[in-house]
Amino acid sequence: MTKTISRLYNSYDRAAQAVRDLEAAGVPRSEISIVANNSDDWYSKNGGAKGVDRDRDGVDDRAEGAGAGAGIGAGVGGAAGLLAGLGLLAIPGVGPVVAAGWLVATAAGAAAGAVTGGIVGALTQAGVSEEDAQVYAEGVRRGGTLVTARVNDADASRLEATLDRASLRTSDLRSSYSKTGWKSFDQSAKPYSADQVRKERSLYQ
Repeated sequence: MTKTISRLYNSYDRAAQAVRDLEAAGVPRSEISIVANNSDDWYSKNGGAKGVDRDRDGVDDRAEGAGAGAGIGAGVGGAAGLLAGLGLLAIPGVGPVVAAGWLVATAAGAAAGAVTGGIVGALTQAGVSEEDAQVYAEGVRRGGTLVTARVNDADASRLEATLDRASLRTSDLRSSYSKTGWKSFDQSAKPYSADQVRKERSLYQ
């Protein structure tokens, strides 16, 4: 049996380290997903638009991915890992994101009407509770980065502890959002601006 585990991070760098930790723990890259808010265009500003070398092997990771026939929702050939398959897309209610992995393919299908609820629908379909899925989607909308993995039940507790190291607490986020009148993720809501994202991230340093 498998279990889906998810955590939200205040920055892409913390989430990327969590992905690397999962891979080092033996979780196949095909079972991991990452979705990072890109409203402030950090990806392009850090070289994403021209070239990106997340695995630091001196080769543009997107070129490696293309050579392996990989794209959003697909694993990348060789030992590059999930982060080499990053791509840009837009998710309704969230806005522009940098993402890779199986969850992204499901969310993209949701945007096309294949699954109800966009990113929330993709998460709940994977086994995440509706309550947590709403917070995760809103968290990405507000500037966060979501890491989701499908793992064996026997390994779930150990791997959740790995993800917990630098993640934000879902209960704290839900409480904080509720104080502003938030009730649930709204797929039709206007995405956060770059300034709003920067302000939101500063709350959780």
